[in-house]
Amino acid sequence: MRSRLLILFLCLCFSGFTQMTQNQYIEKYAPLAVKEMKRSGVPASITLSQGILESGSGNSYLAKEGNNHFGIKCHGWKGDKLYKDDDAKDECFRKYNNVEESYRDHSDFLKDNSRYHFLFEFEITDYKAWAIGLKKAGYATNPSYPERLIGLIEKHELYNYDLGKAKPSNIKPNRVNNNENNYVDNFEINLYAEEILENNRVPYVIAKTNTDISTMAKQVDLMSWQVIKYNDLNKDDTIAANDIVYLKPKRNRADRSNEYHIVKSNETMRDISQKYAVKLKKLYKKNQIEQGTELVPGTQINLRKRKR
Repeated sequence: MRSRLLILFLCLCFSGFTQMTQNQYIEKYAPLAVKEMKRSGVPASITLSQGILESGSGNSYLAKEGNNHFGIKCHGWKGDKLYKDDDAKDECFRKYNNVEESYRDHSDFLKDNSRYHFLFEFEITDYKAWAIGLKKAGYATNPSYPERLIGLIEKHELYNYDLGKAKPSNIKPNRVNNNENNYVDNFEINLYAEEILENNRVPYVIAKTNTDISTMAKQVDLMSWQVIKYNDLNKDDTIAANDIVYLKPKRNRADRSNEYHIVKSNETMRDISQKYAVKLKKLYKKNQIEQGTELVPGTQINLRKRKR
């Protein structure tokens, strides 16, 4: 009887020291990372690798006591808090009711903080650019932070989750180098597979019918936020038959054959953006025009060079 009680006691003691492995962490939280990617646009591979690194695979004090998996501090935080020595003594960290709150706040922290906005210009499968960008923006002070994230992503093939699947396939997604001189190749899609066109080296399709963004996103195997972002839409906009729908981000400038455009009657800046596959905000910046300004017919809109 005593031996059984001793065994039970030892089991209870050692169970408190059980550590989650990296693989267990990935299996448990990958669906949450994918869910957040679809909501916010932060690559699931980046979220998972940061979670592993920042929380010690969920075993850190912050993770266990405060469900804080990303080491986010209290700046501007009005919720519960906990304190831990970090760069300084007794630093304040955010405390969450559950891990899902931590994942959501991590996404919102990146989306709502202006210093991270440039990250969302990168293709969602370009995990290396995201990792380097996080360090550049000051997320961490460790100079090897990008290499550590990239190492985790490649070790566990976390890039597969960036395809939007709760469980990874064994197919590596196409990497997109953000250099404007590189062509998009090997692009695969479902319903429109044989109808992909290209403008300014950006792949696009022509909408077959009037449809909503969600339906179009499913048809071209993208997420809704991608269709919205790549085509400068609002979430409640509809897509009309024969509209251009870009499948990748538009470019910063038009090709060399299109230096400028002369505004026609009732034409908007977005119309011009779609016509030449140039990012809308870049057009506004090049021409020093405030967003929402009604264009005057006959106005010259520069497509490549910034207006002096």
